[in-house]
Amino acid sequence: MNLANKIFNISAEKDFENLALEIFQYQYKEVKVYQQFCNLLKINPTNVKSLNKIPFLPIQFFKSHQIIVDNKKHKVVFSSSGTTGSILSKHYVHDLQLYKTGFTKTFNSFMKSSKELTILALLPNYFEREGSSLVFMVNELIKQSNNKNSGFYLNDLPSLIQKLEYLENNNQKTLLIGVSYALLDLIEIKKFKLKNTIIMETGGMKGRRKEMIKKELHKTLKDGFGVSSIYSEYGMTELLSQAYSCGDGLFNCPPWMSVITRDTKEAQSLILNKTGGINIIDLANIYSCSFIATQDLGKVNEDGSFEIMGRFDDSDIRGCNLMI
Repeated sequence: MNLANKIFNISAEKDFENLALEIFQYQYKEVKVYQQFCNLLKINPTNVKSLNKIPFLPIQFFKSHQIIVDNKKHKVVFSSSGTTGSILSKHYVHDLQLYKTGFTKTFNSFMKSSKELTILALLPNYFEREGSSLVFMVNELIKQSNNKNSGFYLNDLPSLIQKLEYLENNNQKTLLIGVSYALLDLIEIKKFKLKNTIIMETGGMKGRRKEMIKKELHKTLKDGFGVSSIYSEYGMTELLSQAYSCGDGLFNCPPWMSVITRDTKEAQSLILNKTGGINIIDLANIYSCSFIATQDLGKVNEDGSFEIMGRFDDSDIRGCNLMI
């Protein structure tokens, strides 16, 4: 079984560690930027025999370097949303089927099957530009739903309101996935009492509104949509995998993804049971880099679930899902 096939067949913690170490050796050998980074840290790959010895590549490298296995060509380039004039992160993706398989399995695991839902997407700032991995994912899930009522909405909020009311009246199980500022715009026009609809937010205000802490945002959305919980998706341009929160603010990963925390002052040190920088192992990112040190702050719980607490003060404000 080759590496790509092993990713979605992980059934135990030991399977994950063994595959992570195998992918580390592969990426050290084949991804020049990662190899150079490890060499600068004086990492000898033959000494890396446990997860806590694997070095994590700072996410900023995706802004300055093309990170992809040397002998592979990219099929698509995903880019971060960023702000006007900012340098965008770019993710050179060799195998789109890995991405499709991963997000489909994850979505169907944490949510209802896409085939059982009407999926409505309110992602105007992502949809209005090219290269959004989130739009690619949601578009594929909409196709999988095979439902004539599924679709994207940009600025036509009255039509979205009409569609939500129609689906509610017909007791249709629905997912409304949207960027936070657009969901807030929607409930300013109309207050709902939804019984058959899941509301999922994918992130912050993108410069359109004042930032809110997650707890305040979720309370406002719960009141406006008349629901008891707000779901969240945690993903980013540089990853091929996503984590989901089903309403309690705690995110959970699929079996091929893991989150650990590092000391904020010691980039390559790992900490437990307190807030630190978020490091992500994404084994689906096999042809790029599976070991990424993000600019997010969070806390990992003993069961592997995690919370996002904010961002490093000196980090860029950028796409997918993070509240300050």
